[in-house]
Amino acid sequence: MGGHVFTNCNVATMVADADAYGLIENAAIVVADGHVEWVGRDADMSAAHQDLPQTDLQRALVTPALIDCHTHLVFGGERSHEFSLRLNGASYEEIAKAGGGIRSTVSATRAASDEALLAGALRRVDDLIADGVAVIEIKSGYGLTIEDELRMLRVARSIEDHRPVRIRTSWLAAHALPPEFEGEADRYIDEIVLPGLEAASAEGLVDAVDGFCETIGFSPAQIRRVFEKAHALGIRVKLHAEQLSDQKGAVLAAEFDALSADHLEYLDPQDVPQLAKKNVVAVLLPGAFYALREEKLPPMDSLREHGVAMAIGSDCNPGSSPLSSLRLAMNMGCTLFRMTPQEALTGATCHAAKALGLDNEYGSIAAGKRAEFAVWDAPHPNYLSYWIGGQLLRGRISGDCFL
Repeated sequence: MGGHVFTNCNVATMVADADAYGLIENAAIVVADGHVEWVGRDADMSAAHQDLPQTDLQRALVTPALIDCHTHLVFGGERSHEFSLRLNGASYEEIAKAGGGIRSTVSATRAASDEALLAGALRRVDDLIADGVAVIEIKSGYGLTIEDELRMLRVARSIEDHRPVRIRTSWLAAHALPPEFEGEADRYIDEIVLPGLEAASAEGLVDAVDGFCETIGFSPAQIRRVFEKAHALGIRVKLHAEQLSDQKGAVLAAEFDALSADHLEYLDPQDVPQLAKKNVVAVLLPGAFYALREEKLPPMDSLREHGVAMAIGSDCNPGSSPLSSLRLAMNMGCTLFRMTPQEALTGATCHAAKALGLDNEYGSIAAGKRAEFAVWDAPHPNYLSYWIGGQLLRGRISGDCFL
């Protein structure tokens, strides 16, 4: 009988619908062939498992490795000057319409070499790894030509060759309108977004298709065309929806059985049942809410009332969420959106896995799931959302390896 046992720990299993984090004290975890074989109280472990090689975790807290289900962390340049503009009263929309915002990052990304894009991304990935993250979703959307969008996804995928993380990539060419297509959004969809998606799919670079459905982005009718192409290619969709206004993007996402609808500050509570009916995850992004000094909260009570799974992400990007700490995003989810600490950790584990279509593999510690755990110097799972900053991570377990 092969395998490895991790003993003398407290395990927050994060099994769906479990009370109190699914916490097991004085626990042990048996791993075999890179997957969880058994988890439970140390005293209940079988004699056969007791004979396996063991690692004493010295009373550490163990959770599923965290999952950042919404990032834009491959990009060129930086936008710290916009931070000053916003502090002096400029809105996100005003900066974007003046040629800043996403377009400024597009120029810097197009000018950057693949090597420079990768080097910058790895710095941000290292920040997330230090927070216990093992799975990261990365979007395109800063190239806005077919080749530059493909290049972003290739760089994102190459991160797996350099760091012990799993990368999921999303096609987000419908992110902004580049200057060369000013006033011609439909032509941009026809000439860049749709054929580029076909090329990215053919190259195996796309796990999901995303879009920015907003007054300064793309209309629901334009996003519908992108989703129809994704559906024809057999690719799941997700959507930036209701961040700055109510465009009914979340309703559109539900119509197409989306993995997730993200942001949702302006989501009409009357539309929440449609997310629940189609099992669409609500991905909350408090980093952008904080950085943009927004005031309108997502409809938290309605999301809870209808049982919509709420994930949480960093939204790591150079403009609206210059944040590379998922644990800080969890704290912001609690302090700004009034999430409970359990909701925040659930949002960064099992619900984040669901938002990426990976909930059969990641997000909880249960028999059959991948053995991807975070090991913390923390007295209780609440502590992960409560304590701001610092190094709480003792290490990560991947398979039977302590990283």
